[in-house]
Amino acid sequence: MDQTKVAVLGAGSWGTALANVAAENGHAVKIWGHRVATVDEINTQHTNKEYLGDRVLQASIQATTDLVTAIEGAEIILSVVPTKATREVANLLNQALTQLQQKSIVVAATKGLEPSTYKFASQMIAEEIDASSLAGIAVIAGPSHAEGVIKHDPTTVTAVSEDLVVAERIQRVMSNSTFRVYTNDDIVGAELGGALKNVIAIAAGALQSLEYDANAKAALFTRGLNEMAQLGKAYGANPMTFMGLAGVGDLFATATSTHSRNFRAGMQLGAGLSKEEVIEHMGMVIEGISTTKVVHDLAQAKQVEMPISNAVYQVIYEGRDPKIAIRELMDRPLHHEGK
Repeated sequence: MDQTKVAVLGAGSWGTALANVAAENGHAVKIWGHRVATVDEINTQHTNKEYLGDRVLQASIQATTDLVTAIEGAEIILSVVPTKATREVANLLNQALTQLQQKSIVVAATKGLEPSTYKFASQMIAEEIDASSLAGIAVIAGPSHAEGVIKHDPTTVTAVSEDLVVAERIQRVMSNSTFRVYTNDDIVGAELGGALKNVIAIAAGALQSLEYDANAKAALFTRGLNEMAQLGKAYGANPMTFMGLAGVGDLFATATSTHSRNFRAGMQLGAGLSKEEVIEHMGMVIEGISTTKVVHDLAQAKQVEMPISNAVYQVIYEGRDPKIAIRELMDRPLHHEGK
């Protein structure tokens, strides 16, 4: 495979893991981060201990705090910053691409929705970056904890773009014997799935904390997936996307693993902590907390019934006791399973 220049924006766990995959595949990789200490550690120690412990990264990875240096010559740019920072970083990226007179594929690898606009990461990128600087927009979605990727657990994701040529380019660059990339063209479904599963994962963490067993978890997964698909359908997504990696696959990984911040946040909510206490204890961005409010508003706007997501909203934003919320879910009027 020919060497491709890849830039990764964001030096957290997922950004670093993706950078390592690309470097393992023989590509020239640069990571952009805003913390000097992290950048220095990656360059000199080839580790990112705050996020990935003692795992040793590919020595060829270069890190920098200068955005222009990071993206110069990059054919593919992975945006792996928190959702709330995506628009700001995309704006900075637009300036850098314009300065360099460069055209790149920009790939969103963050799962969530912008709280103020309800926009996906790909939409923010399209709005902030001039079309003349874009060789394509894509999304990476699917069940992929960074902790598993860095230790070479077999991982499958999907590269999603309305232009399948773009998706196939990412597929070739990122695929190897432990990181398999599929392609898809349903960007709405993929991004909705990646956001909505975080809400269900919070509920799963609460069930775990409350010591509910397999019956309750199976009910949550099945009915939660139905909610995801129903909202996706209302926004024009392909329902089959929710049966794939960006839907049920990502939901399973996020709602069953302590690697998931959303699952851990749900455990703390189930133990009686408030939203503010959970955020303070976690010390990291919990995408599902802000996404829960967005999903609540989207469901109301599209008149889609999402009782589980609404119960999570009540627990987080209205202080509802999780046990009472569960009982109310079980006492709802009976109806056909397809609804």
